[in-house]
Amino acid sequence: MTRIVLEQADGPVRLRLVPGLLQPRLVSRTRTGARVALVAAGATLLGGDEVSVDVHVGTDCTLEIEDVGGTVAYESTGAPSRFDVSIHLEEGARLVWRAHPFVVTDGADVRRRTTITLGPGADLLLRETLVLGRTGECGGHLASALEARDADGAPLLLEHLDLDGAAPRHGVLGPHRVLDTAVLLGRRPPESTGPRVLHLEAPGALGRTLGASTHGTGVEELMEAWADGVVPS
Repeated sequence: MTRIVLEQADGPVRLRLVPGLLQPRLVSRTRTGARVALVAAGATLLGGDEVSVDVHVGTDCTLEIEDVGGTVAYESTGAPSRFDVSIHLEEGARLVWRAHPFVVTDGADVRRRTTITLGPGADLLLRETLVLGRTGECGGHLASALEARDADGAPLLLEHLDLDGAAPRHGVLGPHRVLDTAVLLGRRPPESTGPRVLHLEAPGALGRTLGASTHGTGVEELMEAWADGVVPS
């Protein structure tokens, strides 16, 4: 399991990095925050691989995570692969995760789950780019779940997607193979142009685009516009 723990301490924040199939690397640190890069330790995801990432951000701390490269789920060999992320933000914590594309190749079978617990006054901004297939491919099977709750267990956002490039479903992706999303929780977003924005009942929003490629979706620009309000200047 890969673990990233950021907590308050006397002086600069205390950062603990535990490597797994993904290797966390410190990029920079301030008295109240840190920036961390995630690097794959080898080829992932192969059939049967299980990747787990646990992120804990302490009270009033700010963490920024950026993937160095995207994740490619390769053809399974009879066993599905898993990619699980657990995020816990304490009171007043802030997290911005600029994730790179998650590509599901032909023949892959992937279970992907992200669980989020948001403490009082915490903010989260997460990019999630799901891609069915490399160029010229239809893509494999992806069961993806995102479940976000507050500290009392009340749901903020619950979303389950079951995608299969070999058996597309009407009303889900249509002719598209890219689903690019910015997830904002804990605050209302500023007015913006570009991708369509769905405002949640609790403070938060989804900015989402369907397309044929990962370029030009507008979600990256939306992420940066929203990040200005999440990360203290």
